[in-house]
Amino acid sequence: MKSKNIGKKKLKKTTVKKSTKMKAIHKTAKTNFNENDSDEIEEDMPSYMNEVDEDDLEDEGEKHKQDLEKLKQSDPEFYKFLQENDKKLLDFNLSDEEVDDDQSESGNAKDREVHEPEENLEVASDESDYEADDADETKLKDSRIITHKLLKVWSTEIHTDKTNKTIIALIQAFHAALNTVTTQEEIQESAIFKVEGSAVFNGVIQLCVLELGPAIRRFLGIHQGSKMPAHKCKKFIKIKRVLKGYFTDLLKLLLGVTSSNIQTVLLKHLHYMSGLLVSYPNITKSLVKQLVHLWGTGDDSIRVLAFFCILRITNNQQVAVLETVLKAMYMTYVKNCKFVTFKGLAAINFMRRSLVELFALDANYAYQHVFLYIRQLAIHLRNAITVNKAENVQSVYNWQFISSLQLWGNLLSVCYNKKTMQSLVYPFIQICIGTIKLVPTAQYYPLRFHVVQIMMDLAKETGVFIPVMPFLLEVLTTCDFNKKHQKVSMKPLHFTCLLRLSKSQLQENGFKDMVIETVYGQLLECLSAQSHTLAFPDLSLICITQIKTFLKNCKNPNYTRKFKQFIEKVEQNSQFIEKERSKSTFNITDFKQIDGFETQIKIKGTPLSTFFENWNKLRTIKKNKQLTNNEEIGDYDIPTIKRSKKDMNKSGGPVELFPSDSDDEGDEEENKNRKKRGKRGGKNVKKRSADESGPIEDTGEKDIVEDIEMADW
Repeated sequence: MKSKNIGKKKLKKTTVKKSTKMKAIHKTAKTNFNENDSDEIEEDMPSYMNEVDEDDLEDEGEKHKQDLEKLKQSDPEFYKFLQENDKKLLDFNLSDEEVDDDQSESGNAKDREVHEPEENLEVASDESDYEADDADETKLKDSRIITHKLLKVWSTEIHTDKTNKTIIALIQAFHAALNTVTTQEEIQESAIFKVEGSAVFNGVIQLCVLELGPAIRRFLGIHQGSKMPAHKCKKFIKIKRVLKGYFTDLLKLLLGVTSSNIQTVLLKHLHYMSGLLVSYPNITKSLVKQLVHLWGTGDDSIRVLAFFCILRITNNQQVAVLETVLKAMYMTYVKNCKFVTFKGLAAINFMRRSLVELFALDANYAYQHVFLYIRQLAIHLRNAITVNKAENVQSVYNWQFISSLQLWGNLLSVCYNKKTMQSLVYPFIQICIGTIKLVPTAQYYPLRFHVVQIMMDLAKETGVFIPVMPFLLEVLTTCDFNKKHQKVSMKPLHFTCLLRLSKSQLQENGFKDMVIETVYGQLLECLSAQSHTLAFPDLSLICITQIKTFLKNCKNPNYTRKFKQFIEKVEQNSQFIEKERSKSTFNITDFKQIDGFETQIKIKGTPLSTFFENWNKLRTIKKNKQLTNNEEIGDYDIPTIKRSKKDMNKSGGPVELFPSDSDDEGDEEENKNRKKRGKRGGKNVKKRSADESGPIEDTGEKDIVEDIEMADW
């Protein structure tokens, strides 16, 4: 009852106080409040605000809150005054109210129990708030780091796991290993795994290279030898995104790696994984460009592996990739053919053969590119003929132009059975003939021989008759072989890597020797290719007459001896063909029987063809020795030093580590005296020379080591 009455009195006094305070506000509207005024107002506040029983605390608190809300709505100015001067009244909280001293003394023991802090309390440091976060970060870092144990677990699970869990983990580890090479810290922090150390890096790369490809095929259900693309498998969606990232990382690794051993491993792995690239055409184009770069600039083994990868990718995606592959490979081939040397000749030949193989994949599609490139060569030749300037001539007489002719000659010989390619043979031969006739001087004889060899190879493979012999016989008639040379060549000339001869080379004796050797070999090769035909006696007649005129004019016996032997073999072969031709009874217009007759003679063999085969074997052996300088290395004698047995320590005492100079001078005087005795020619000298082959006796003399002069080397 007392508590209820107190609540009523409280409400009445608050309302009364409200009216008095309203008057005070109106009075102080003209003047500002002072601190003393605020203190007086606080003294006028009722003292029974805190005198509340514990039974009705909740009811009174709710009523008090309601009254304050009404006061806020009815008199906002007074409420604002309370906010500024008496916040405790507004922030009413029953738990925060203080209990009177009388009640605290008469209260229960439970009310008097107050928590007292200990005397020695540890003051928390500023870093204590962050210790838990650092511990969590270290745990996360430890879980991210890849160890050897984890790699062993993955290597076992990848064979048994039928899900994509291990495959994804391996690809993410490969990405983390690649991030260790990069310098971007943001990428390294965002990675799921972290690779530390070269051993773990190599382990991750090795595990991906060896096990990832077979695991992906097992997961997708692709059997060995099946041509089904990966994107048609049901489970491909689960690894599509991750596998795309793996191919991009593999491309980055190929771009950054310079070691040939690592490149071979990655290219072998890419060759195995190339079947999966069908589903990623955008990545395939960038990968092909890098493979073409390796095909053009890498070592021999890397060139071969890169070509195998390109060939497999183009076979799988011929429609999408073939155009970019042909263009990129042709441009790299032309760039590498700018300078031809003996060291780079093998690489250029490999590039030409591999490019021919790629063009031969689809002859109908390749015809468009080949037509444009041959037309481009014809335009260069036309400009050189019409303008007749040094710059235009140089655009034709260079290694890039000749290498392009070699490429298209090989391609036409391989694809001659395709009707689309047969139409390009005639314009190609016309370009070759025009190239020879552009500057028909002795200075460009090596270029002539290269172009003639291209036409002979094309005629040999296709069976098309190409008039090659006039360009070789022209050399014998135009060049004066009786003129004495002005210089002696120390080394023999080789036309393999030459297109143009200098004036000093034209004055050497090696120039004429090499010209006669080349003309002799190419005439022999050209006639041996036609030695089984019925028209061989007629073809060889003009050649024999011109060579006989050359023999009458030439006075060098070394040159005439070769061509006399050549005439004998050609006449012998023509007699053989005439005998076989006399036995035949078929009509001249019956081409099928003529082809059968020629094939039978070709299988049997002709005298000229057998002679050419034997001669060609000896020529190739001799040419390889000259190119590799094997003859010089074999004939070179390395000077040797003869040594006699060293003096034994007869006294058995300690050996002198640093003997005095006087002893050496005495020994030198003794050696000089012995040499003088040998020059006089005593009897003992003959005995020693006779017994040199026998066992060496210990005469007590020291070793005589003579200085070797530079001239001896």
